[in-house]
Amino acid sequence: MTGLIQRVKRASVEVEGNIVSEIGKGIVVFIGIEKEDTEKDAQYLANKTVNLRIFEDSLGKMNLSVKDAGGEVMVVSEFTLAGDCKKGNRPSFDRAMPPEEAEKLYRYFIEALKNTGISVKEGVFRSYMHVCLVNDGPVTFIINTR
Repeated sequence: MTGLIQRVKRASVEVEGNIVSEIGKGIVVFIGIEKEDTEKDAQYLANKTVNLRIFEDSLGKMNLSVKDAGGEVMVVSEFTLAGDCKKGNRPSFDRAMPPEEAEKLYRYFIEALKNTGISVKEGVFRSYMHVCLVNDGPVTFIINTR
């Protein structure tokens, strides 16, 4: 499972011209789910997301988690994170988990985040989305549970 984590000032998700989700200061997590991923991967990524100290403290040092900073989390499914670009010029998505199974792990991930007490918003699974965000820093991390 891959999580692309971006610290943001604000973010929103639009589907078919309607804003379906938005957050202020916090983290946007783009999540890619692969065939070998399990609930253990989802739990690991949720814990890492909530506890990753990427917000500045009063001394300007990255020392606060999203929870410490009073931020929110937005989760956006992105199967292209499971894409393999090593051969040729067209990505292969052979590693991506089939959508029916992937959605279960996506939901499990969201529930794991919510169980920490943090405010969690989400995109729409298997939908074409416009994601608008203001990356704060920029601060971006890639976490792979493998």
